[in-house]
Amino acid sequence: MTTVVEAFGKPHVNVGTIGHVDHGKTTLTAAITKHYGNFVAYDQIDKAPEERKRGITIATAHVEYQTETRHYAHVDCPGHADYVKNMIVGAAQMDAAILVVSGVDGPMPQTREHILLAKQVGVGYIVVYINKADVADPDMIDLVEMEVRELLTKYGFPGDDVPVVVGSALKALEDEDSEYGKKSIEKLMEKLDEYVAVPPRPVELPFLMPVEDVFSISGRGTVV
Repeated sequence: MTTVVEAFGKPHVNVGTIGHVDHGKTTLTAAITKHYGNFVAYDQIDKAPEERKRGITIATAHVEYQTETRHYAHVDCPGHADYVKNMIVGAAQMDAAILVVSGVDGPMPQTREHILLAKQVGVGYIVVYINKADVADPDMIDLVEMEVRELLTKYGFPGDDVPVVVGSALKALEDEDSEYGKKSIEKLMEKLDEYVAVPPRPVELPFLMPVEDVFSISGRGTVV
């Protein structure tokens, strides 16, 4: 039987972006793929017509990338309250989550909800990315970090120990070589590699294939 390491050439970890709507989850996802995978543009992650029209993520989107030591499968979850079911479906697949929080706004309703749901579906690790640091007040960023750590502790995560990276996903996507640009993505990936343990995969057990969703598509029929 082929092991996960044999299939990807290195240990495999499932991660994803969670957090409030418009805090930059999809922009961060695109920035990571630009520097660590096959670049997937923002409008290709939010590729459904309704997503482009409304400017928000509705369905979960999947991308892949890798560091020197790991292969990552990444799911970008919707942050809008109307699509929490889709967020739960995405989070249930994760070994770890990247919690994206705007350094301008701080924790918002879906920030709290996503942390709670991540805990409930068994996400083992959270790494925080405080986004939009290029336009946020430095004192506000410190306050946001403190509030996020308190929230994580409240919902059962080790808030004092969780890695927090400060940056700008947009600047990283624009290839700006600065502390808040590309270097923040490098630091984020370093923290993922260091903090998130590779989960055991029960490859000796019978095959199990979860079904994420079923669609009825005109001209195609039922698509699983």
